[in-house]
Amino acid sequence: MLKVTFLNLTEQEIACSWESKSRTVSYKQELLSPPSLSTSINISKRCCRHLSFSSANKEAVEDVKTVGLVTEISLSLSASWQAIKLPEDSPWRMYSVKVEKKHYRIAIFPRRNLAGFLCNVHDDVPLSSVLLPGTHDTMAFYGWPISQCQTLDTPLKVQLESGIRVIDIRLSLVKGTLIAYHGVYPQKTPFSAILATLYAFLFNPVSSRETVVMSIKQEDYSNTSQQDFSRAVHDEIANSPGGLELFYLENSIPSLGEVRGKVVLFSRFNGWDSWDDGKLGIHPTTWPDSERNGFTWECEGTHVRTHDWYAIPSFLFIPEKVKLATETLLPPLNPKPTLSISFFSASSFPFASPPTIAQGFGWPKLGLGVEGVNSRVGKWLLDMLSKSAAENATLHERDLSSSSSTALNDNEKTISAQAEEPRLRGWALMDYYNNPEHALVPLLVECNFRGRRAGEEGW
Repeated sequence: MLKVTFLNLTEQEIACSWESKSRTVSYKQELLSPPSLSTSINISKRCCRHLSFSSANKEAVEDVKTVGLVTEISLSLSASWQAIKLPEDSPWRMYSVKVEKKHYRIAIFPRRNLAGFLCNVHDDVPLSSVLLPGTHDTMAFYGWPISQCQTLDTPLKVQLESGIRVIDIRLSLVKGTLIAYHGVYPQKTPFSAILATLYAFLFNPVSSRETVVMSIKQEDYSNTSQQDFSRAVHDEIANSPGGLELFYLENSIPSLGEVRGKVVLFSRFNGWDSWDDGKLGIHPTTWPDSERNGFTWECEGTHVRTHDWYAIPSFLFIPEKVKLATETLLPPLNPKPTLSISFFSASSFPFASPPTIAQGFGWPKLGLGVEGVNSRVGKWLLDMLSKSAAENATLHERDLSSSSSTALNDNEKTISAQAEEPRLRGWALMDYYNNPEHALVPLLVECNFRGRRAGEEGW
């Protein structure tokens, strides 16, 4: 027998049913999982492989409309967590997490439209109070294993449609043309093609209310002056579809409503005199190289804390890298408006190449190998997002057990049973963002709808 805990993190009651068989009879069992609570049951491993999930009508529990069938849920003794494969039209996303040897947790989230998730975030929310998935070295598709940071099957268009909202563009000026580069390795894509893709995405009806933060960094300091590079970037943008009007160029953190349908420029290059009124968008005042404990800077009333420790000595430092990078996304200790920027990428030769750090190697699920950053971050996100539901269940049980002896009114019971949801905010940039199992971005997107309180963060 296995203990399975269902964490229903949707706003609707969900029914889970399965068939049990004895030597003489076969019968159907069903469990109702209330919203925002956890429910546990002991069930045979064989039954776990064929679970049917359906949306239950709150007014009549008997009236159950099946909306999706889950088959072959693998509760492998070696898997720490994994995304459960569901039909594309399922209203949910599900993840299984190994809690201990014979205890698994199934977390159920609403399925968000990754191509247009920001349309459900209020206009008044500042860009510092969202969690935007991003890619480090967004266009680095070539030069494995040293220079490649993303896979060829995830071009920019796919990244944007998959929920990526912060892109990290590294450029070099080659014979008068700006080309994507990673260090000294050419990445082939011209800057004009990047701009055309952004324009098409932001003028698509599905994603026209989104915004994309674009960091631009110069890679060819030894061959091109800062002024020539800056002028080339300006002219390329001015002559692209949408032109400079497509860009937010103020050096301040905007609200989401101010930049819907726009690209927010994040300039990691200089050359002010090439730009109209010297506006280069959000411009960091400092960026020390591979600072282990991160660094901070100020942007027009917003405190910016940044983690970009990339030169880790070897894969043995992956746990420390994950700890520092995830802590940056936690709420700040001071009440001042804060933007958190966290790079989950790292690389150093020869024991910490980008694919090794992001994806790990060997068979870590079997204890033979090293678990990569992305898998560890996914487990951390699942634990954080599941924490409030588990606490709510404990508080709910406590209220029920004490209701006969304690004179609590209904309102007091409701308040006491509401554990605070985790508030994870910031911009999270990853290598190989679609591994493992295209499961990481939906979890980051879900953070935008957790830990919200009316009247706070522009909500």
